[in-house]
Amino acid sequence: MEIYIVKCHDTVESIAEEYGITTESIIFNNQIPSPYPLTTGQALLLSTKSGTETRPDLFSNGYAYPSISNYVLWQSFPFLAGLSVISYSFTHNGHLVPPGYGESRMIAAAKQNDTMPLLTLTTEQNNASNNFLSSAVLNNPRIQSVLIDELMQVMSEKKYSGINIDFHDIEAEDKLLFADFVWNVRQSLNPLGYLVSVALPPKLSDYQSGASVRGYDFGLLGEAADHLVLMAYEFGCSASGPMAIAPINRVRSAVEYAVSRIPAEKIRLGIPNYGFDWSLPHISGISQARVIGNIDAAHLAITHQSEIHFDETSMSPFFFYTEFDTEHIVWFEDVRSLNAKFDLVCNHELNGVGYWQIDPLFRASFLLLDDRFIIQSNNL
Repeated sequence: MEIYIVKCHDTVESIAEEYGITTESIIFNNQIPSPYPLTTGQALLLSTKSGTETRPDLFSNGYAYPSISNYVLWQSFPFLAGLSVISYSFTHNGHLVPPGYGESRMIAAAKQNDTMPLLTLTTEQNNASNNFLSSAVLNNPRIQSVLIDELMQVMSEKKYSGINIDFHDIEAEDKLLFADFVWNVRQSLNPLGYLVSVALPPKLSDYQSGASVRGYDFGLLGEAADHLVLMAYEFGCSASGPMAIAPINRVRSAVEYAVSRIPAEKIRLGIPNYGFDWSLPHISGISQARVIGNIDAAHLAITHQSEIHFDETSMSPFFFYTEFDTEHIVWFEDVRSLNAKFDLVCNHELNGVGYWQIDPLFRASFLLLDDRFIIQSNNL
């Protein structure tokens, strides 16, 4: 496939004629709505020829909430080896709290499509991290035993294929206890045929002390888990100043640190499937950006006739627009920024990728992934 950058006066028809492809393929690949407008600087994925290059194997996982539509699920399954259901939490006594209505539908659909349904275990409640929960289970063997016993029961009853542990903001004093917990979960679940993966924040060195990274010993967790998902994004976030969500220079540093502590064949690179829309001027501590899907971001640029720029340092697209006399800046992901991240996966021979999250559908990202890798489903 080929990435094409829209020029002034380009149309879907003129691009199709130039490359000898159908307008329908351009529209489908890039989810362009009728009457099929474009904007300068927009990146399109074109199906120009059949690939003949040797492609490396890759495990592709996608996170999704039970509210996801059947359409997005079934459009995504051909490109996913794993589907992580968001999410199970637990009480201070170690009893599991299920994700709610829709979980069984997702598991059944995944099984139908030869995709592995994965239970996601988190300490988040009401979209906020609760490190009191993690401390409760990590510091109390009895509560930990209750939690692991219930995990074994639920995974068997619901027919999950594995588990992803996604604990946020572990306290520094719980670092060793967290690695022990992961090891205990793995020792309990591996004999039953389940493998265990762990989500990791984008740590850059052994000496970082921030709240988001201080409780994660990459070396110990690399030994404790079967696989690890490096969530190398949220560098730019709703509360930060406007910037790329996953700038490639910082993602590269996070990957380089991770592979220095963990075997590369155990690591999956987290891929953000969203952007942020900031109003300007940004006021630190007050301004909050809104989340926006990558396709919606491109449509927003088209609606406002905004040119999409591309920052070569972060390898990320952005644009400005004005609405109700307020200027905005939007940073998001497109096939150029994703291609740079896929280069990291190849160059470091990582095990795979993990999309956060697959809803809303970003078809071009999957098509590009499929063009570069052979998606495997025979290993978690």
